[in-house]
Amino acid sequence: MTIRHIVFDIGKVLIHYDPELPYRRIIPDAERRTWFLANVCTSDWNLEQDRGRPWDEAEAELIAAHPDWEAEIRAFRAHWHEMVPHAYDGTVAILLGLIEEGRDITFLTNFAADTFVEAQELYPFLKAGRGVTVSGRVRVIKPDPAIYDLHTRTFDLDPEATLFIDDNADNVDAARAFGWNAVRFKDAEALQADLQRFDLRLD
Repeated sequence: MTIRHIVFDIGKVLIHYDPELPYRRIIPDAERRTWFLANVCTSDWNLEQDRGRPWDEAEAELIAAHPDWEAEIRAFRAHWHEMVPHAYDGTVAILLGLIEEGRDITFLTNFAADTFVEAQELYPFLKAGRGVTVSGRVRVIKPDPAIYDLHTRTFDLDPEATLFIDDNADNVDAARAFGWNAVRFKDAEALQADLQRFDLRLD
């Protein structure tokens, strides 16, 4: 079937994300910094903000468990913008080219609701396309099948005519299980090749 809908993930596909970046300054000692990000402000903890947990609740939980790290815990949200320092220009060029061609483009992202608003201000191309499903707004995250179902219904997609682009293998597998076509993002060059396989890539 011809692809009529293209769904982009955002983090590590269109914009870079690395929570360590501000902490290289905040916690200069590499061993302490590694411990902090592995045991205090962990990926699993941050994922709950992507699921819709408010930051004040998230901070309070960690500060109660790690009172000696209060300043460093609060720094996560305060310096979040430093964690997304640049876009992936090659992928952005592909995105904008597909939009210019008239392709139907939407976004599906695991993102806290408030930081996504900041990301859109930092990177206006995130306001392009037909719309976005933000996990923190809908309170369900990839790879839960419910978020693919919600996105499909929200934007009236035909699953068999949908192509999803995500850097996370579990998210790609879940999209395929739901009935979408999906490719795992590596870099812009590989994405161009993937799009060509689906007869999508412009010059």
